[in-house]
Amino acid sequence: MKTLITLLLLMPVFVVAQTTPTANPYPFTPAQDSAYVRETYQKFEFMVPMRDGTKLFTQVYAPKDQTVTHPIIMQRTPYSCQPYGVDRIRRRVGPNAFMLRDKYIVVYQDVRGRWASEGTFVEMTPHVDVKKGNADHDEASDTYDTIDWLLKNIPANNGNVGQWGISYPGFFTSAGSVSGHPALKASSPQAPMADLWRDDAFHNGAFMIAANFGFYTFFQEHKQPTKQNPPALFDINDPDGYHFYLNMGPTANSESAYYKGRNKYYHENFEHPDYDEHWKKRNILPHLKGIKQAVMVVGGWYDEQDLFGTFNTYKAIEKQNPGIQNIFVVGPWVHGGWAGPSGQTLADLDFGSKVSPYYQENIEAKFFKHYLFNETTPLALPEATLFETGSNRWRSFDTYPPSGTVQKQLYLAGNGKLSFTPSATGAAFSEFPSDPAHPVPFSSKINDGFSADYMVEDQRFASARPDVLTFQTDALAEDLTLAGPILAQLTVSTTGTDADWVVKVIDVYPADAPQNPKKSGVVYGNYQQLVRSDIIRGRYRNNISKPAAFTPNQPTLVAVELQDVLHTFKKGHRLMVQVQSSCFPWSDLNPQTFVPVFSAKASDYKKATHRVYHGKPGASFLKVGVLAQ
Repeated sequence: MKTLITLLLLMPVFVVAQTTPTANPYPFTPAQDSAYVRETYQKFEFMVPMRDGTKLFTQVYAPKDQTVTHPIIMQRTPYSCQPYGVDRIRRRVGPNAFMLRDKYIVVYQDVRGRWASEGTFVEMTPHVDVKKGNADHDEASDTYDTIDWLLKNIPANNGNVGQWGISYPGFFTSAGSVSGHPALKASSPQAPMADLWRDDAFHNGAFMIAANFGFYTFFQEHKQPTKQNPPALFDINDPDGYHFYLNMGPTANSESAYYKGRNKYYHENFEHPDYDEHWKKRNILPHLKGIKQAVMVVGGWYDEQDLFGTFNTYKAIEKQNPGIQNIFVVGPWVHGGWAGPSGQTLADLDFGSKVSPYYQENIEAKFFKHYLFNETTPLALPEATLFETGSNRWRSFDTYPPSGTVQKQLYLAGNGKLSFTPSATGAAFSEFPSDPAHPVPFSSKINDGFSADYMVEDQRFASARPDVLTFQTDALAEDLTLAGPILAQLTVSTTGTDADWVVKVIDVYPADAPQNPKKSGVVYGNYQQLVRSDIIRGRYRNNISKPAAFTPNQPTLVAVELQDVLHTFKKGHRLMVQVQSSCFPWSDLNPQTFVPVFSAKASDYKKATHRVYHGKPGASFLKVGVLAQ
């Protein structure tokens, strides 16, 4: 966004909020909201025709008062717009409770091939740039056709349409943002899926087994319109995900012993382990062009599902649509946490204020009201509103990544040190074992193998293991703020022919860190708070479309993209980096032999020894952005 006209742009390059804003308490109870919806809205259900004749099930909550006109705000979803039936009413409608009494016409739609809609569902529907006839349809055209029908058939609308959605509905919002309909005035993709191979299915080639295995037991094919989801394909009765997935054995067993070909969406991962045309044509990012309406991309620093989609959707829209109003909001939230009632705490952390209602009232509600109610006063929102973790404050910027960020390198040293200057002393490499039979757990807690809390979890359980390398700075003499993307450049070797590489950035608290009386069971002295981490399957180090084996014991470069941060490491804290080769069962196990993982047998999984090199010529370091205070 380059055309936002506010007083903020008359200030210095970046603007710092000196105090954390406090959210106003929401003044109504859920029961009062439910009564208001019933008193104020009338519900309708339609089968809306698309250009190819397919009809999509669509619910409309319209204000009963038609003496004035109202804007339309819509969400398209593959997860069902339940409850079905005009006499069954949602307790609240719209993106958040603070918007309820603005009286939007609120629309929910089951996307093509899901639930009560006709047609065939395709995962991350490929976008068709040039449509030659009515048979050429995608989510952009379905959005266009829906908007057009609503404008012509729903009375008392003011001609303005907005859209929002979180996660998969976020993808449908992104795809709909390029529909080109002139009535579309505001789009808000929130935690949007953007590229399945990098969001939910894989992380740089490593299969997200726990998330996908659990998800697709419920997310099944609908061969005809339905208002009842099929029963789960199977039950997972073991509450300990680490134990369950380790006992499952090779990744191949998740299909042969459980899914057994009954879910084509899950099986697509087995058929396409590389970044091939199947994934490329489902990547919405290159198609986010020609957008005319205002956009607000929203996400959470601790989004356990679509962190990649959040940052790269914003960046793609910003790069490919110069001049439009493109707002970016990131808070200390898990996936979709901004839609919740508080957002003040996550696991052992307390962010000092109720960040979710603050966002709902002061950012989201204002954004949609400005563009959909034809407000003429300037929208007093900056380009980027970001919550700085560590210092726990909202900050406003006129660019993202923030202007004034200086790129630096954090070097891993042979003596376990971490610093902004390369070490000329110490061992040439650090070495650690990796055994697929005893992988490093992604969490110290008993869970089903997939949780949001791990993204801020204390890493002392990992640093105590012999198969995890640890590097850390001295105690910081002043606050250090990292901003923007982080890229780890490692020079590594392995005794095997393949390996996964996990890199974690950690905030280490001082030994005398005060206790939180609300968390009496947590020892914060020397606490190792995870700030950011990610993984790459080493065979994709050179080309994500063409895997290549490692030559045993030969040093080679591996780059691990960790995604963006805005985090302050406080004075007296230390910055730590951990390197390991498994993160289970967040990611599936690498056999550490160059065999196809989705057909690997138990005998293919081998122990290996890995090395990370230091100093010239094989320096290992992290590229980070450092932001002035």
